[in-house]
Amino acid sequence: MAKSNSNLCAVVLLISILIVAASAGSFYDDMDISFGGERAKILNGGQDLSLSLDQYSGSGFQSKHEYLFGRFDMQLKLVPGNSAGTVTTFYLSSQGAGHDEIDFEFLGNSTGNPYTIHTNVYSQGKGNKEQQFHLWFDPTAAFHTYTIVWNSLRIIFLIDNIPVRVFNNNDAAGVPFPKSQPMRVYASLWNADDWATQGGRVKTDWTNAPFTALYRKFNANAKKVGPNSVSTSSINDNQSWSTQGLDAAGRNRIRWVQTKHMIYNYCNDRKRFPNGISAECKTSRFL
Repeated sequence: MAKSNSNLCAVVLLISILIVAASAGSFYDDMDISFGGERAKILNGGQDLSLSLDQYSGSGFQSKHEYLFGRFDMQLKLVPGNSAGTVTTFYLSSQGAGHDEIDFEFLGNSTGNPYTIHTNVYSQGKGNKEQQFHLWFDPTAAFHTYTIVWNSLRIIFLIDNIPVRVFNNNDAAGVPFPKSQPMRVYASLWNADDWATQGGRVKTDWTNAPFTALYRKFNANAKKVGPNSVSTSSINDNQSWSTQGLDAAGRNRIRWVQTKHMIYNYCNDRKRFPNGISAECKTSRFL
């Protein structure tokens, strides 16, 4: 009887593994290489993707599908060592002059100095909504999960499921909010040493090239639009993202992040905006 139970458990375990494997996303299925040629490589049967930068070119990829709202998760391991001048990205964007965009950008630094996590929101072609953070861990030592939740009420940026920023829909107050233009997922690694590290004072050291960042475990639990838009890319689909906000624990966590780890907030930059801060800065602490 014990042997029979053991065999049954083995079969159940095997079925479970197969179901998980079937539901795991593949970069081959979800993404197209957008630039950089062989500097972008899909690895391990589609489970991992690497982007590289050298003195001739960076590299990038984009999703095959467009989305209108959803939750987007990606695990990243950033360029190690002296990454000054480099920018690694994970973001959503529409196309055209009046485009919408939701940004995670990771600004490299000289060895021993922290990465700067740069976030921004564009709507109808207008941005200037930057917040920047230093992390509470080394983002080059292991993979960490970076998440964008985008619904009609708000945008939430999360790191390892800890909220770091919320941008609420204040359309009623005249603040544009991305709500009608479908967006693709993009990622890239490129050189921006004219501004990325200490305002451009520290340049890229090309003796360290090629620089490489790693991506894995992309998941879009989201509303696809356009052709083949019947289902999302998540088998275990639920729509909790469509109304997701912050509960009490989330508010405590974002308070901690913004108090201890935020290094720039456009809402406090009176010098940059001498005519007054934007309307949304007056309505919420968690922008």
